[in-house]
Amino acid sequence: MKVIIAEKPSVAQGIASVVGARQRKDGYLTGDGYAVTWAFGHLVGLAMPESYGFSGFRREHLPILPQEFRLVPRQVREGKVYKDDPGVVRQLEVLRELFDRCESIIVATDAGREGELIFRYVYNYLGCTKPFVRLWISSLTDKAIREGLRNLREGSLYDNLYLSAKARSEADWLVGINSSQALSLAAGQGVFSLGRVQTPTLAMICSRYRENKQFVPRKYFQIKVSAAKDGIAFSALSRNRFDDLETATAGLREVEDGGMLAVSSVERREAVQEPPLLYDLTALQKEANGKLDFSADKTLTLAQSLYEKKVLSYPRTGSRYISEDVFEEIPSRITLLQQYPRFAAIASALRDTPLNRRPVDDAKVTDHHALLVTENLPEGLSQDERAIYEMVAARLLEAFSPHCVKEMTEVALSAGGEIFTLKGAVVKSAGWRAVRGEPEEEVEETTLPELQTDETLPLLASETVEKQTKPKPLHTESSLLSAMEHCGREIGDGQLRTAIREAGIGTPATRAAVIETLFARNYIRRDKKNLVPTEKGLAVYDTVKDKKIADVEMTAAWEDTLAKIETGEADAPSFRRDIEVYTAQIVAELLAATLDVAPSGEQCTCPKCKKSRILFFDKVAKCADVDCGFTLFRNKGGKVLTDKQIVGLVTTGRTPLVKGFRNREGRSFDAALVLNPDFTVGYSFPDRKPQGEKSGRKR
Repeated sequence: MKVIIAEKPSVAQGIASVVGARQRKDGYLTGDGYAVTWAFGHLVGLAMPESYGFSGFRREHLPILPQEFRLVPRQVREGKVYKDDPGVVRQLEVLRELFDRCESIIVATDAGREGELIFRYVYNYLGCTKPFVRLWISSLTDKAIREGLRNLREGSLYDNLYLSAKARSEADWLVGINSSQALSLAAGQGVFSLGRVQTPTLAMICSRYRENKQFVPRKYFQIKVSAAKDGIAFSALSRNRFDDLETATAGLREVEDGGMLAVSSVERREAVQEPPLLYDLTALQKEANGKLDFSADKTLTLAQSLYEKKVLSYPRTGSRYISEDVFEEIPSRITLLQQYPRFAAIASALRDTPLNRRPVDDAKVTDHHALLVTENLPEGLSQDERAIYEMVAARLLEAFSPHCVKEMTEVALSAGGEIFTLKGAVVKSAGWRAVRGEPEEEVEETTLPELQTDETLPLLASETVEKQTKPKPLHTESSLLSAMEHCGREIGDGQLRTAIREAGIGTPATRAAVIETLFARNYIRRDKKNLVPTEKGLAVYDTVKDKKIADVEMTAAWEDTLAKIETGEADAPSFRRDIEVYTAQIVAELLAATLDVAPSGEQCTCPKCKKSRILFFDKVAKCADVDCGFTLFRNKGGKVLTDKQIVGLVTTGRTPLVKGFRNREGRSFDAALVLNPDFTVGYSFPDRKPQGEKSGRKR
């Protein structure tokens, strides 16, 4: 028997139908010599610090650098502790039994870095030694699965891919765990999350926000003139920018005194616009954010769903090119789109046109080619799924269409010693722009009359126009994804910039999750399309902006090294040693930092030990000294206590009257909270003696 392991049950079902495994068992499908089973994403991960004896947040523990990382089943929180997820444990036992019984394993997790890690962690955790081969495919159509099964690859070919994934996982653990604990200890209250990619990304958002808000606009003035010829009216702006209205007005008078505009020069040229490249995941996310207002995470989720529905190729790709063998399939994909009403006409026209070969380059195809529609027409898609499918289909048609050809005209006019400029554009052959019928966004298409050098035209109107300089706009998800993808280009050190080439931070597969983490940590929020830091996010940024943890250059260099580990150009143990040195450095920097996030600016000393500070968490407030043990739960009698109420309780021993508590019978009552001598919390009712936790009124 051969075992095939997929990343998700839905993918396993598609593979099972191809190999004839139709008999359903608990945790797998079987038949025709195969058992097809699955993971639920990451079944196994790296153990938390408690597994190595480092419980609580203590300065003396940092940096935490395990000699060997331990693998554990995925954890779920149960009360105050984390336990093995029962569903994961059950599936791991299914996998253990199947691995023990089988002759060999076919790895069919997603064909990428994380997919490889999912399998290898399970394989290593179970102590399996059975041989395995790799199913490496770029779509889940029946045809692709059959071809992949006929061309299975040796598992050892992906050892470097696994080493890169493992190095990424361990580096994120080392940096994330240590930096988060160090900053939380420095703050003295609350839990703060930092990360290898997360923190530089936060820095990008905050620095742009600060730059935007601190920008002081500068007024300037231009002169606008209007003229017409052959019934076509047009306007032009002065090339000169005036710093004040008085000077601009003086220039305007000189222009008006002449009453005529002289055509100084007319330049016409033909502009050929190449069609755009195919989408990789990041390009798709950027455009979906700009045009559909989809978050990066939503776009990835929709693309993954379309992949599992067998109508889209593997979405987590970083390439915008296809190979020669895939190019051979493009005519049939174009023919397929003749059956899709929105694209029927353009696909029919493209069938008889030589295909543009710009996106075809074997050398630029990484693990997976660019996003393509498959040979299957979609059915039953949601509105959002259809929107993403049509974006990919439209881009396929655009990428292989002819050039767009325009006639560009640049005109210079003169009057009163001032030069005025204007541009016009006329489409001679729409080419790829005909696919969506959208105008060019970068240049306004303007039809100008036939103007000749040295001719003069009457001045029809003129005025001064007040304008002002503008700051860089706040980041949107689209612009942030670009910044994450191309930050290597903006590195000041020329040698380093050359070394890391086009390296960004994160990968196409992980950038959406990084952005979502910043939302989850309450570091950023959305303001329409803009990404705006919260007070908490700015407080963290102000603390770490000059530290190594926020260094975009360092993070981009690490990402480049991970890519080199994948290709065998770099050594994983050396990377691990470098990360450990880096971790020790950022821990030292953060422990010496100051982060003031106390509610209302107050610092609360623990009422029990009278030495350490009170830490504020989402559900509890407790002493920073884990040996002290003072803990105060926020939820009291159905009310969630505010920071201000907790501060009053631990500093003065009581709160003001709080309205709306509820007893066990659901009845509402009002009371103040008091801190009892044994450091439990009780109620104090108006005109009554305080009632403690042992009075039977504990809630």
